[in-house]
Amino acid sequence: MTGAPRRLLAWFAVLATLLTGCTPAASSDASGTASPAAVDVDPAPRQTIAPPPAPASAPPPAAAPAVEPQAFALNLYQEGDFVPQYTFDWCVAASIQMAHNLIDDTGGGTWTDSAQQGELWEMARARSSNSFNGANPLGWAEVLTEVGMGPYKVVSIADYGDALQTAARAIADTGRPVGLVMWSGRHAWVMSGFESLGDPGQFPDFTVTGVRVQDPLYPHGSGQWGPSPEPNSLLSPEQLATQFVVREPRRWSSDLPAGYLLVLPVAGT
Repeated sequence: MTGAPRRLLAWFAVLATLLTGCTPAASSDASGTASPAAVDVDPAPRQTIAPPPAPASAPPPAAAPAVEPQAFALNLYQEGDFVPQYTFDWCVAASIQMAHNLIDDTGGGTWTDSAQQGELWEMARARSSNSFNGANPLGWAEVLTEVGMGPYKVVSIADYGDALQTAARAIADTGRPVGLVMWSGRHAWVMSGFESLGDPGQFPDFTVTGVRVQDPLYPHGSGQWGPSPEPNSLLSPEQLATQFVVREPRRWSSDLPAGYLLVLPVAGT
């Protein structure tokens, strides 16, 4: 009997060893659920690399402030440039003499002689077609061109403001005076300069605020049209408009439409 229990105990020991070797090790959590001995570990979270921030767009360049037109003045007149007409017919010839004086800064002498004025009037009259047998703006322009002060041409402009702008721009561009056909086609003045709001070379829409004039009939004037301004007078556009008016087409024949007539300097070719 003694040997049998020992063998039985030994057999139980072997059996316990076998069972232990076949059963995986386990641990219990609080709920009693078996967990594997080896637990998978979550991999370390990946680092997310943020893309570089988009470069800030440059602000649009600030608009340059608008340039405001400033007061501008141009005057060709110098003391001694004025010449009176020596007869009541010779206004065109006297205006040609004044144009020469206004243009010529060489000191070569002024044109003031009465005999020369008569010759210039005959030249202008010969180049004019005029039922009154006088000198008209077409002859005026031709003589200015022929004696070396040109080229000049006659233009007719319907709008008064446009006519003043055209005259002022021509003086600024050429450095030569403009002839004004006054009294509805009966008289000649010279525009020797102007004042404006804005330089014509920078502001196409400049505004003429004053006109420098030479009336060869000074100091006599006209009972119908008013007194002659003093040489180198600065007239407002409103003052000039009392004597600078639209030409009457019947005064002399031409293909020009009715309007404000200018004997206009143009750039040489």
